[in-house]
Amino acid sequence: MAGRLLCVTTLSKGANMPVAAAAVRAVLGWSAGPGVPDVDASALLLAGGGRVRGDGDFVFYNQPRHGSGAVRHLGKQGGADSLGVDLDALEPDVERVVLCGSADGGTFGQVPGLHLLLLDSVSGAELARFDMEAGAETAYACGELYRRGGAWKFRAVGQGYASGLAGLATDFGICVDDVRPPAAPARTAPASVPPPPPHPPAAAAPAAARLTKGEERLPVDMRKRLSLRKQQVAVSLGKHGLTKVTARVILVLDASGSMSGLYTRGTVAGVTERMAAVAAQLDDDGEMQAWTFASHPARLPDLVIGELPEWLRLHVRVGQISLFGRKKPPKGLVSGQVDMRAVGIQNEEQKVIAEVRAYVREHPVPDPTLVLFFSDGGVYRDAEIERELRAAVEEPVFWQFIGLGRSNYGVLERFDNLPGRRVDNVGFFAVDDIEKVSDPELYDRLLSEFPSWLGAARQAGILR
Repeated sequence: MAGRLLCVTTLSKGANMPVAAAAVRAVLGWSAGPGVPDVDASALLLAGGGRVRGDGDFVFYNQPRHGSGAVRHLGKQGGADSLGVDLDALEPDVERVVLCGSADGGTFGQVPGLHLLLLDSVSGAELARFDMEAGAETAYACGELYRRGGAWKFRAVGQGYASGLAGLATDFGICVDDVRPPAAPARTAPASVPPPPPHPPAAAAPAAARLTKGEERLPVDMRKRLSLRKQQVAVSLGKHGLTKVTARVILVLDASGSMSGLYTRGTVAGVTERMAAVAAQLDDDGEMQAWTFASHPARLPDLVIGELPEWLRLHVRVGQISLFGRKKPPKGLVSGQVDMRAVGIQNEEQKVIAEVRAYVREHPVPDPTLVLFFSDGGVYRDAEIERELRAAVEEPVFWQFIGLGRSNYGVLERFDNLPGRRVDNVGFFAVDDIEKVSDPELYDRLLSEFPSWLGAARQAGILR
């Protein structure tokens, strides 16, 4: 690269300068003291259109390292919080890195000496300084590194946000939901539940819908929906000649930041209620093990059919995600609830896949296991996910992935065409709006590849 900038340049708001350093350290500094709010640094990696590609492009105290390793939250020391940016390691589609700050416990008007320093990471030389003045703002876009003509430049931005870091991040495409959903999900089912076809194909007589322990305790409307859905699951299985099949059913729910709207609208609660019918029909005890995941996986309490309304209220939510509430106490968690702040916001599918695999190994059952895995995309750990699912080929588990309308499902979309596996243990399909998909269509798609895997796994000796 060209020679380093060895003298510090003091910039005013809106000014810019070239950056010849291969890697820089951005230090957000202030004069700490009694009554001064604490300050945190963060960064947003932006692609075309000035938007993040996913919630993994937000680097802050709860998510301190970008997946590429190019941007890192280095931590706090005294009145300074630092970020490291390896400009040479940034992915080609990253056009800007916005350097941000947030005030905890007050406004930036109460923070004296607020400034941003840009240093050469290798030599430690100061490249630029930007002094900022603020009022009622609680978040700041302090500066940005951006590409121009194949080189990097730095601009002093100084844009304040009274809506806090959540408001700032939302402006750049991060989905934030720090509000606990109402006790009763807004929509737990499509507006109408179509009955099963009156005359299923003669060559595939469906199994009868099983009676499930605790079903009688459900509210009348939910009990009727469950009964109709169990019949439809039986019809879908009957089309493949599986009139007596039993299986353990495991539910996995994506809780990354981009899923927030699907939780608050009741979409995920509706999906879970529909999946409960699959467990009620396939699983002898009518129970379903469940996980949620984002940056980290978390085991949820088992879903017992008789406790379905309460389970939906307590466990299908992202009310504790609180991306920016590191110092806030949990909001009234009860026994068994997951504090979603510990789960994070990033997509790390491989971690929950590994945890489910370990559970299956440690809790063997005579029946096969069907994993129903819901995600809205943003998959980027392709190599790690492929490694886990390839290793799972010899295990009695079929992984059915369902996309909830977003794009970029990565390796999950390509698994059917990946060679070198004794059996195809992965299914995938995506829908734009799952609430508009009828029960017959949903269960047919959900169970379309499971029967062929059963046959192949038995022939390969994976299943007895």
